[in-house]
Amino acid sequence: MDPNLRVLGDGANLLVDDDGVAELVVALEAPVFRTVEPTGERRGGAVIVRAGAGANLPKLINETVRLGLAGLEGLGGIPASVGGALVMNAGGAFGQIADAVARVHALDRDAREVTLERTDIGFGYRCSGLGGLLLTACDFALRPSDPGPLRTRLLEVMEYKKRTQPLAEHSAGCCFKNPTLDSAIEGVGSSGDRVSAGLLIDRAGCKGLSVGSARVSERHANFFVPDRDGCARDLIALMELVERRVFEAFGVRLEREVVVWRRGTA
Repeated sequence: MDPNLRVLGDGANLLVDDDGVAELVVALEAPVFRTVEPTGERRGGAVIVRAGAGANLPKLINETVRLGLAGLEGLGGIPASVGGALVMNAGGAFGQIADAVARVHALDRDAREVTLERTDIGFGYRCSGLGGLLLTACDFALRPSDPGPLRTRLLEVMEYKKRTQPLAEHSAGCCFKNPTLDSAIEGVGSSGDRVSAGLLIDRAGCKGLSVGSARVSERHANFFVPDRDGCARDLIALMELVERRVFEAFGVRLEREVVVWRRGTA
């Protein structure tokens, strides 16, 4: 296996530079990587459901809610493949994907099969330590539950996302991770608090800020959206400008949640 290959999921949290990349890009589109099925295994009171790494996360959530299996409904509104969601430990105010993981199946860069139990994976805030692997599937531990309340909860999560985020516009999702403050910022948080990157961007006067074809969303300042004919280069320049503005205003260095692929970068 090419050690430099890149793995493409649904591209929901990805920005590819206008010049593209030089490496081989692999997309897990074969049916074997998109299947979702119970394994017959139980862990405590949980049912183990295996989803291919190429499976669409929203479809997986809808299917598990329909089956009356709880654990993923808090991830409603996150557009991702299962593999991509695992690599970044996708989540939000209502939970993270790591909370439902039993084990992960993958290939290493020498094409050897690897199976990692949940306790072997270094999940953290928007990170997992899985980026060096080619993920093939995940076993989720989900709790049997009444489908009715699960559907209600999923609708509540979706309604919140629609109300607070520019879901109808093209973006790569939240641009920056929510930072942890090294020192207190009045009206924002105390030292050690994890605070909203969108709030810092807004307080730095960046809401509505634009560079060329890209602008900071007026609805949620941590979403950067392009014009219809926008280019990646403008979005990258806007991210760099916002990073500088926030640092100048608060001394906080924002860390990108959006992954940028450029030639000559890993």
